[in-house]
Amino acid sequence: MEENDATSGVPAEPPVAPGRMRPRGRTALIIAAAALLGISAGTAVGYGIQAERPPTPLPALSQAELAYPAKPLPADKVPPPLPASQDHQVRTDGDLRKLLLDRPAGWSEDKDADWLNDGWMTVGDLARDFREEDYMFEYFLESDIRRIAGASWVKGADREAEIRLVQFSSGTHTSAEEFADGQRAYMGSPERGAGNEGHPVKGSGAGRYYLYEVDRKPGYEPFYQARAVMNRGDIMIEINLYDSRPISKKDIRTLAERQLERV
Repeated sequence: MEENDATSGVPAEPPVAPGRMRPRGRTALIIAAAALLGISAGTAVGYGIQAERPPTPLPALSQAELAYPAKPLPADKVPPPLPASQDHQVRTDGDLRKLLLDRPAGWSEDKDADWLNDGWMTVGDLARDFREEDYMFEYFLESDIRRIAGASWVKGADREAEIRLVQFSSGTHTSAEEFADGQRAYMGSPERGAGNEGHPVKGSGAGRYYLYEVDRKPGYEPFYQARAVMNRGDIMIEINLYDSRPISKKDIRTLAERQLERV
């Protein structure tokens, strides 16, 4: 008959059986030694059996057919080298400033463009154009930025144009693409970009141009801005237009398409 709790009348719970204790002292040492001996003996027997087996031949090495001829081509069959106009690396390894779009008629050089020095821009000046200046400076260095060529023009009283060719080291074409993709990614944001998805630049792949909403502040003239972001090879291309009067799609699109043709 079960013993009841004197106060509640509920049968008392049976005691919990203690768990199995791990062996200690000399007994544990003997068990550990026996286990080690068993493992050593099994390993020795296994090596002995493996040593008596005949060696297994390795499979034959397979290799795809070579893509180049076994013998050099005769001199009369060797294709001529690409002309410089078609060899992208020859073009971009020269003076990068020569790939900048020629100044259109009606425009003049912007003598107040202090970010340019004989058509070149420093990495520090480029980084200062971003809110996270220190981060962008570090990003450019880690991305093996090579050089930056630029141009700045003015037309009439208020229209300004800026072009930048940001080139990364040879063989790192993805750096130019990643930089351009990063710029295009936030252009849809009204807080940081144009607030729209822009329009494609013909022949540029993922390149796009954007028109910003007009910025109006009391006491100031309206501020209009347009921007194009493209990349080709190891070069990221950026074009900016500023004016106190509206900028048309054709204005920024024409500059973008003409500049793309030069790179």
